[in-house]
Amino acid sequence: MTAAAARTLLVAPGQQGAYATIGEAVQAAPDGATISVANGSYEETFELVGRRLTLRAAAGAKVRLDGTGADWATLRVRAGFLALQGIEVAAWGTAVHAEDAELILERCTLTANGGPAVSVRGCRRFTLGRCTISGAEQGVVAESSSGRIENCEIRDITGDGLVLGLGADPTVAGCTIAGCGYRGMYLYQYARPVVEGCDVSRTSGPGIAVAHRSVPTIRRTTVHDVTGAGISFGADCGGLVEACRLENTAEPSIDLADGATPTIAEPATTEAVAGLDGLLAELDGMVGLHGVKAEVRAVVDEIQVDEWRRNAGLAVGAVSHHLIFTGAPGTGKTTVARTYGSLLRELGVLTGGQFREVSRRDLVGQYIGHTAEKTSVVFEECLGGVLFIDEAYTLSRQTGGGDFGQEAIDTLVKLMEDHRDEVAVIVAGYTGEMAGFLAANPGLASRFAKTIEFEDYTPEDLLQIVRRMAEYGDYTLTPDTEPVLLSHFARIAALPGFGNARDARRSFEGARKAQSQRLRGLGRIPETSELRTLTAADLLAATS
Repeated sequence: MTAAAARTLLVAPGQQGAYATIGEAVQAAPDGATISVANGSYEETFELVGRRLTLRAAAGAKVRLDGTGADWATLRVRAGFLALQGIEVAAWGTAVHAEDAELILERCTLTANGGPAVSVRGCRRFTLGRCTISGAEQGVVAESSSGRIENCEIRDITGDGLVLGLGADPTVAGCTIAGCGYRGMYLYQYARPVVEGCDVSRTSGPGIAVAHRSVPTIRRTTVHDVTGAGISFGADCGGLVEACRLENTAEPSIDLADGATPTIAEPATTEAVAGLDGLLAELDGMVGLHGVKAEVRAVVDEIQVDEWRRNAGLAVGAVSHHLIFTGAPGTGKTTVARTYGSLLRELGVLTGGQFREVSRRDLVGQYIGHTAEKTSVVFEECLGGVLFIDEAYTLSRQTGGGDFGQEAIDTLVKLMEDHRDEVAVIVAGYTGEMAGFLAANPGLASRFAKTIEFEDYTPEDLLQIVRRMAEYGDYTLTPDTEPVLLSHFARIAALPGFGNARDARRSFEGARKAQSQRLRGLGRIPETSELRTLTAADLLAATS
């Protein structure tokens, strides 16, 4: 006996066999159902408690859910699961409010007047993808929640564009935030987001404000044309700022309050890496990875020569741009994948060059049909760019009778063939585990052009990585730190769970904390040279 497919209910006023209102369809729908809504404006509001539904616009339809006549949220969700796809939601107060629920908003347009367009609280998982948000008091407010906000536009907001607080730790990637009456992003009370590849501009305050012991990771993000600092850190805040561009901001562009301790891992820059040669120089500048660099250069050379042959009217065979990265964690796989995507864009192979890193939870659903839908949506969002699947082998592990990882693999195989010239898929994981992943579908291995093995860093490589972290953070290492680090890295390299560059960062951060404790005990304000110097004693305290 096979499980029944999830039901689909149609909302189309005046059509036989369809529901006249969304509300009627919601009442009739069993959990796991999809409600497809025909073209039109629907003046309705809902509160869904403990339901599991997908609400989407029918193919080609423009659907508006209009709650502007009510002073409560247009769509309120508590517990359960709700996916909203391709629908415009308008509100007087809040457009969508979710509490203790799983929420997915994809390709939606959200407007509000008297509150946040989207409010998320206590949600273990939420996703906003390719949404447009405007006209609200705050764009998105997420508290005590985990999830992903990707490729969204937040514009023309009265107050803050994006507010993350109370320990919220979502990934915010590829978003544009512009035209905010106060701050572009406000991160408060132990917020721990990862902000990657975003653009923040035209704010009346700081582009990104970090407060109340928050520790964000901010990478490859541009902040420009703001009246305040580009990024400001309050007292007792930390985190990481890496490879960001800050242009036309107040001075200092990164404003640190007394007691703020973020790591500026690479200097903020106003110049992007220029052209193919610049990207290859960036690749060559990475520590170690000699075999990896040679493999990537070989791919680039082949693409370049094929283009010359094509221009000369010669035959060119079909080339796959999908790759397998194998090796232990912390060996630079994600960084190389990003650079590879930029190289493909520069060579004209990819049109967009966007990069999305996903894991099992981003692809695998919870009921029949949900996984294929989730995987397809993620894949389509990556067209023109790179889809990087970390720990891909977890998709082929069976965790029970209701596991749908195999469905994700089967869906990927078909999509990779259908769109092989439009996207680069990179799967990564431990060398041994990836063999089982590739055996999960007969056509999977053939979809990839080659496998690139990432070897562990040597102790000398890790020493160089720590030196770079110190240089970027405006620190100096005393000469006697070198044997301490080399001995430490040689010792831990053979231990289970060796983290490669992650252990290098852990050692550096530990040394910074040890230095802070040492300097605080001086009983005076340290000299500038003392503030910059990390000693062997600091490293010993960090690595013991």
